[in-house]
Amino acid sequence: MTRIESNFAEINNTPEKVYDFLSNLNNFEKLMPEQVINWKSTEDSCSFTIKGMTDLSMRIYEKTPNSKIVIIPGEKAPFNFSLICQLNIVPAYRMEAIVTHTNAQIIFNAELNTVMEMLAKNPFQNFVNMLVAKLKELGDKL
Repeated sequence: MTRIESNFAEINNTPEKVYDFLSNLNNFEKLMPEQVINWKSTEDSCSFTIKGMTDLSMRIYEKTPNSKIVIIPGEKAPFNFSLICQLNIVPAYRMEAIVTHTNAQIIFNAELNTVMEMLAKNPFQNFVNMLVAKLKELGDKL
């Protein structure tokens, strides 16, 4: 099993808001790179094409309120994988108030053969880092 972990990103919003955003796959389109086309989604599933590569579909498999979302392949997937969105509360103390932020990380687990792992590890690493970076950009707009 190949495991790829994104950087941690501190999101300028509560775990509840970040969880609500991520638990609706309609919102994932806002996080995807420009190479993703033909996006179709519902709250619990999505399908898309990675330009020049493959068609994929994903669905939400498990939700733990305000802390974890597990996404797995739908019908179209060239290999078995899971995308895990982990959320943790980060209390920040500012002047007279406690402000809540969210620490987010995305973990990609995949069943890849050795050759595929060598070819795909860096692109998948870049992908999960880009997802959390875009999530951080959206931050207080969630």
